[in-house]
Amino acid sequence: MHKAAPTIVAVLNPFAYIADRWTPSPRTVRRAAFAALLMSVAIVVTGGAVRLTGSGLGCDTWPKCTDDSLIATQAQGFHGAVEFGNRMLTYVLCAAVGWYIVAARSAKPWRHALTRLGWTQFALVVCNAVLGGITVMTGLNPYSVAGHFLLATTLIAVTTISWQRTAEGDTAARPRVPGPVRKLSWALIATTLVLIAAGTVVTGSGPHAGDSSEIERMPFDWAATAHVHAVAAWVVCALAVAMWLVLRVVDAPADTRARARDLLVVLLAQGAIGYVQFFTELPELLVAAHMLGSCLVWIAVLRVALGLRERPAARADAPAGADPLLSTV
Repeated sequence: MHKAAPTIVAVLNPFAYIADRWTPSPRTVRRAAFAALLMSVAIVVTGGAVRLTGSGLGCDTWPKCTDDSLIATQAQGFHGAVEFGNRMLTYVLCAAVGWYIVAARSAKPWRHALTRLGWTQFALVVCNAVLGGITVMTGLNPYSVAGHFLLATTLIAVTTISWQRTAEGDTAARPRVPGPVRKLSWALIATTLVLIAAGTVVTGSGPHAGDSSEIERMPFDWAATAHVHAVAAWVVCALAVAMWLVLRVVDAPADTRARARDLLVVLLAQGAIGYVQFFTELPELLVAAHMLGSCLVWIAVLRVALGLRERPAARADAPAGADPLLSTV
């Protein structure tokens, strides 16, 4: 039996073709995972810039920028350039995710869990791109905008998990703290999700609609939703303090306690920005900083939870076991 020509193999199975010819170091795979995480945060921040500059309909159709042009035209001016620039950044995000997929597939031994996480990232990027198009075609419907942000938040979760997993092996996860502490981490994650969801309602009912034209808003009192958001934030802070104290009581590993400390620092900064922007009538720069802070809080919460268990890297070639914290990984 004749072997297929290299060109045919490269076309039919490009990932296997690359893996046969390139073996990235563990550091390279980890850097690729971090690049995907960094770009998943960047796309949220630049998406916020689109909304805060009133450029949400700078490109008034999708996937083209206008009915006749794929790119922004001179007639669309600044707003068209901002919206089109954000769309182009999606390709940079795709490149980062693609690099991670290729690096994970090419690593020796091939860690299937890392590759699955990479393809999950890609699926989320594609789904969010489609939802972004729907958002434009529905005239920045606030519920679609909220869904767009929540999908981006999901992507950040997956890229954070991917980054963590590149530093671990594939053995069964072992707890580093008692069971009640791990349950506390689940409460912290759930409350943070409520906080983020409440934030999308504040955005959907607030003054920054994303375009200078008349845009539909959520039918809620903005001040009331902001107060609900603040209450959720205080609950998250209380749980974060409890986590930090409990980790000290149970003598958790130093790196785990450091993650809890980092979470408290990020929450303190985010809370300060949130209150200042509320009492200064939502200046655009502070709103953008608050969006970045939302991403950092979510990452910090996940890192605390992920730090409560370990997968020793010494047996990276062993079959992956069930993860008591993230059973889907």
